[in-house]
Amino acid sequence: MSSSPTDTLSSSDTSSPNTSCPVRNPRADAQELLSDDQVARVLEPSPPAVQQPPFLADDPVAVSDADSPAAVVPAGMPGDSDWGEWLKDHPEHQNWVADQWLGGDRRLPATPPSLTATRESLHRLATYVIGPARYSSNGKFGLRWTHGGFGTPFFGEDRQVRVRGSNLVDQSGNSARSTPISTIQGAADFLDSSIDAETAAEGDSTPLGDVHQSLDVDPDSAEFLGDWFGMSFAALELLRSDSESVDPSRPQLWPGHFDAAIEVGDEDHRGSYGASPGDASIDEPYLYVSIWWPDRLGVSGEDPFWNAPSFVGRILKLSDFTPDADPVVEAAAFWRESRDRIAAATNT
Repeated sequence: MSSSPTDTLSSSDTSSPNTSCPVRNPRADAQELLSDDQVARVLEPSPPAVQQPPFLADDPVAVSDADSPAAVVPAGMPGDSDWGEWLKDHPEHQNWVADQWLGGDRRLPATPPSLTATRESLHRLATYVIGPARYSSNGKFGLRWTHGGFGTPFFGEDRQVRVRGSNLVDQSGNSARSTPISTIQGAADFLDSSIDAETAAEGDSTPLGDVHQSLDVDPDSAEFLGDWFGMSFAALELLRSDSESVDPSRPQLWPGHFDAAIEVGDEDHRGSYGASPGDASIDEPYLYVSIWWPDRLGVSGEDPFWNAPSFVGRILKLSDFTPDADPVVEAAAFWRESRDRIAAATNT
């Protein structure tokens, strides 16, 4: 997708080891496009940082009573107005709205051949450097989609650490600087932080490895991952906002698993709904649903509907997506169908 008018850092800009770059405030950027009687809601985190426990960070799609009915929400979410409807009167902003995964003609680019190597490198960076950078400030390590990649919500003194293409960005207050991604140690040095091998790691995390070894980050693959996570968060917010989704959690990108996910369901019918960019068992991006307590529901992996290869649940590989369909709509439909099947299950 084309770059945002307010985020001009190129994914291939590796000319300097430490350069200034645009300061981002996604909600404020979106607000500039709207009239004074409208309130922008977006998918990315924005400042100011939440300073009070439990430090859950901002909820960028949340609409308060004071905002309604002026809020313009991501397309498909409940509300009086959404970005898809707004585009009808402002077609000149089609590229911008789609690029932010807020609506319009949303498409994923072709899967680059070097995706696996880039995914593994950025997984290491997320797990051992970026997640821990937030954790050292407030005890939270969950990440989010950010334009062109992924990163932390704002924390501390309005700080955000994010990946934009093949660059690492450190934004604090009214300034931001970037450096080409090189090594795990180089990233920690740039952020003036420590490498943490334990806090965010999971059983399926890629190993820390040699912290001085060059990270293999291809700009096209990094851009693809940014779009994959943008699509994922847009679709997860649709699932979360659906009135049939019981007790949904907020979407997060878990650095240890390196996937975007939420939890939905009551105590017996709860499951994880997520989007992985690929892993050791499935080497391509895929959607998944993992049932927490299949025994309580009498659900078995022998049912062909639950086709996940290594857990009781369901997957949809990117190669099986419908060509030319909006991937956000398709992902949300996949999760809703699975949720409804889980909700109807009873162990008799």
